[in-house]
Order: sequence, then C-alpha cells, then structure tokens
Amino acid sequence: PLNPLKQAVESSGKKLHQQAHKTWLWKGHNTLLTDGTTVLMPDTPENQADFPQQSNQKPGLGFPITRIVGLISLSVGTVVSYSMGPYQGKGSGETSLFSRVIDTIARQDLLLADRYYCTWAIIALMMQQGSHRLVQNHAQRKPDFRRGKKLGAKDHLIEWKKPKRKPDWITQGDYETLPDVILLREFSVKGRVYVTTLMNAKKYHKKELTELYTQRWVIELDFRSLKTHMKMDRLRCKSPEMVKKEIAVYLLTYNLIRAGIARAAKVKNQIPRQLSFMTTVQVFNEGILQLILLSGKVLKYAIDGLLNAIASRMWHCKT
Repeated sequence: PLNPLKQAVESSGKKLHQQAHKTWLWKGHNTLLTDGTTVLMPDTPENQADFPQQSNQKPGLGFPITRIVGLISLSVGTVVSYSMGPYQGKGSGETSLFSRVIDTIARQDLLLADRYYCTWAIIALMMQQGSHRLVQNHAQRKPDFRRGKKLGAKDHLIEWKKPKRKPDWITQGDYETLPDVILLREFSVKGRVYVTTLMNAKKYHKKELTELYTQRWVIELDFRSLKTHMKMDRLRCKSPEMVKKEIAVYLLTYNLIRAGIARAAKVKNQIPRQLSFMTTVQVFNEGILQLILLSGKVLKYAIDGLLNAIASRMWHCKT
C-alpha cells in the first residue's frame, strides 16, 4: 500500500536527518533544503486525468506530468518529506505543495529556500512552530533599510504586517490564528537582499549566512541524482496510484543509499556531502551479491571494506 511506503520514506529520511553528527551541522542548526521538480509518466487516460499534460501542448503530443516538492536534509542528503500534485491548476503550485510538509520541519531546524518561498504566511507558520529559515527576498518586496532596528550596514530588524488576502492553501481559521505582525531580519550582501528569522547579528553574521545560502543549490544535484542517475525523470507506471508508489520506492531507495553514505562518513570521520553519490551506487552494485553470501565476521570485514570504498571517493566540488 502507498501509505506505508510514504511513511518509510519519511521515517528513514527524518531519522537520519535528526541523527546527523554535530560536526555536520551549521552553528548547531540542522539544515533543510526545499525546492520543486517535475517528472513525466506514460500517456494513459488515467494518468492524464490526475496529472494532465501542460496546457500549451496539443492533445496526444504531451505526457502527463507531476510536480514534486521535496524537503531534503543538507547534512545527510535524505528526503525528509515530500508532496506531489498536478503540474498546473488550483493547489498545484510549489508553495501549496510545500504547505503540506511544513509541520515536518523540527524546532530549531533551519530551512534554505529560494525567493519563491519568501511569503508572509509560510514564514509566520514556521516561526509559530519554532523553526528557522533563510531565503532570498522576493523581487516584488522592496526593503527600506532606513526603517526598523539597525543591526549594521544594510542589516536591520523590521516588522512585516499580515496581508489582508490569505493564500489559497491555508484555511481562513488557520490564517486568523497567525499574528498580525511578525518581526524579521533583512540584510543585503553584494546587492542581494535576504530574509531570515535568525535575529542575532553577532552570532549569525550576514556574510556567514550568505555563504551558507550558497549551498541551497545542492538540492538541484539531489534532484539530478534521482532523475538522471536513478532514472526517475520518466516513470513507467500507467495508473496514478502506481505512479505514487513508484515515486515512493525511488525516494526510499535514495534514502537507503544516503544512509550508507552517512554511515561511511561517520565511521571514517568525514562529511556525507563530500562523498560521491554515484560512486556509492557503483560500490553497492559491485559488492551486494558478495554480501548476500557472507555471514559472521567475514560479513563484518566485507562491510568495512565497502564503507572504506565509499569513504575513499571524495566529491571534488566546492559547495
């Protein structure tokens, strides 16, 4: 059934994220990344009904498409939660899908997201549950650093008032429970404006925050690993229910590979994100048949050798 599969994805991803070694964290915060991606599926009437092709494509010339928003651990790379829906139409936008996974973000966790997620309601909900965020300011919002409490050059605390119009993805009752005003920190570095709930300018210097924010793009590599290396970009199942299961199995497999990387990193005193995902897949593919046939001390030595092989392949890319 779908529900146990999805629960397995989220429980495995969340457990590994929460058990991240303290040296993998940023100033004590376990960091999460979020973004959206799309995948295609076979052109069947059932799939077209639930996940219609893009409206600018003529009938018969496009494939059903689904949008997925993922919540991925920066420290260990696992999928902590995810949400999926049609590519277009009411409730299909990234913020709508993200609203379904907000409550899985733990207290004191720090979320990195692009400017699309810089909305009053999302920030207010996260502040309400005690989690933090760092986002690039939305282009439509023009900061005025002459106002608010000054923390430094182009760095201040400012109040954001609740918009009168609520987003479609939140109920009127839930929207009314949110405060009328939230206090946020805005700062600018090299012409780019950022918004965060980390208020202490001495503990969280703006240059350190911008350096951390450069790692937001790592989620694009995670999606590439799933869609290109693991071939999730085009699904095989011919019904929506099976499509959802297929995605869950892909994500669970991805989390289990990430678990192997995290174990190798911990045993060998390295950082998971510096180890190669594709090399790990290759090592598993080459060694799994031998592991199945072993037991006892011989199996332990073989696993140690597997972890050594994973830990020896560094990902030579600055993040």
